[in-house]
Amino acid sequence: MTAGPDGYVPEGDYALEKEIARRLRAQISPAPQGMARYSPVFLLRLALLIGVLWGVAVLVPNRFVHPDTLHITLALGVLGLWRFGWWFNHALRSDSYRRMLWPPKRAQAQRIWDSGWRPRRLHIQMTTYREERAITRLVLLSILSQIRRERVPTSIWIGTGSPEDELNIREMVETHGADISDDLAEVIFVRQNQPGKRMAIGLILRGMSRHGVEPDDLVIFMDGDAVYGPDVLEKTLSLFGADPDLQALTTDEEVMCFGPAWIEKWLTMRFAQRRLAMESHAVSDRVLTLTGRFSVFRARHIIDPQFIRTIEADHLDHWLWGRFRFLSGDDKSTWYHLLTKRARMTYVPDACVYTIEIIKGSGLQRMVENFRRWSGNMLRNGSRAIALGPAVVPPFIWWCVVDQRIAMWTMMVSPILAIYGTLLEPIYAVNVFLWVIASRLFLSAWLWRYAREPDLAWPFILYFNQLINAGVKIYMLFHLAKQKWFNRGGQSVGGRRNRVDALRDRFALFQLVTSVAAFATFLGIYAGVLPLPF
Repeated sequence: MTAGPDGYVPEGDYALEKEIARRLRAQISPAPQGMARYSPVFLLRLALLIGVLWGVAVLVPNRFVHPDTLHITLALGVLGLWRFGWWFNHALRSDSYRRMLWPPKRAQAQRIWDSGWRPRRLHIQMTTYREERAITRLVLLSILSQIRRERVPTSIWIGTGSPEDELNIREMVETHGADISDDLAEVIFVRQNQPGKRMAIGLILRGMSRHGVEPDDLVIFMDGDAVYGPDVLEKTLSLFGADPDLQALTTDEEVMCFGPAWIEKWLTMRFAQRRLAMESHAVSDRVLTLTGRFSVFRARHIIDPQFIRTIEADHLDHWLWGRFRFLSGDDKSTWYHLLTKRARMTYVPDACVYTIEIIKGSGLQRMVENFRRWSGNMLRNGSRAIALGPAVVPPFIWWCVVDQRIAMWTMMVSPILAIYGTLLEPIYAVNVFLWVIASRLFLSAWLWRYAREPDLAWPFILYFNQLINAGVKIYMLFHLAKQKWFNRGGQSVGGRRNRVDALRDRFALFQLVTSVAAFATFLGIYAGVLPLPF
């Protein structure tokens, strides 16, 4: 997959659809396995990078063990052992899930499906907001083709924000689903009368609850830009037939990005990280998010009035910001609700949904805004999940949520201590830089196992991703009420409306500055760069 540096998007519905279809075919085609994934050119570049790192390491004096900086090196070493140990714990759990735990589950589900089991009815909940016609058409084609093949009675509930969306969808369904009977598939439009994706989903769920949905029906939550990969319905629905206690699942995702090339590399790397983490979490019969791109639920939770109200008006009571409602993060709200019910959740590694990302304008701004949304959703819901305790949440999953709040600070220790070490010994910065690239190269080599093809840009993007993500999380920790969502028409909440809001903003900034200053000061005192205050 390639994209122009200026965020090129093919002009016209037909050109865009053709390009998406081409990329989709490339994604679905079998990927090379083993060493066949590594081309001679890639291996040559990898060898060159390793050679450069080795050469610089040999030529540059080693200041890691210099008496003036040894204590800094020890701190970085202990921190690195902890963080890398935790990361490889995830990696080992991921391997055990994929190699030992998942194959029996898949085999059992396949036997159930082949025997003729089908859910009584499937309900697909999808929201769309002025989506590109080409994307909507491919999404609908992927849904209709699988309904046609699997013969699962389906109601497609579509939340729209305008009559134009409804007209476009109706024309597409009539054109491409003319051979599908009304008994097999029906399309129901729900026009939202209040802004926001959450209200659209809430209206759809209220409509479902009034139209004979039964507790063991299955409900898919999906976005309007998610295209089904091969056999997604078969591979996901069958798991509910095989496991009566399973309450929700989410699938693998892949990205098709139209935007700056480096953004596409970043997103591809993020999805590789997601695969590793999801497989690790699934060992505990839980996941850390039931992604809104594509997740499947038993309807008994979906028609619960408490669940519906949570989606519509989920909120947090904060000592500084008061009560504020969540703008995005409906997937985190559904996850939290099921977490309180101790519901079993899982991850399906062999069913893939393809996300289409069109990025116009600044790629860096989009990256930061995405981090603000993701990190804000995580922090707002993480505190509630932690409060449930390891008696309700499986201990490993509970600690994963705790670790998310710790990692944003530990990530900032190494660059700050590296700066202090450089003040003591100028060569120290080069030593740290070599360690950062070498360690991220090692992590990337492991992540390449979760990607379609390896990319030598990942070691650099990975560290940049970690720094930006940690910085945004620290900012959002003190600005939980501030929310913005470019994907839904630039919605935002938490802005200044009066003097009280302005005072809150200033106090939040004061907290941020003083906390970061205290953090940096403590590290400076430890490094020996700053004097003790007494």
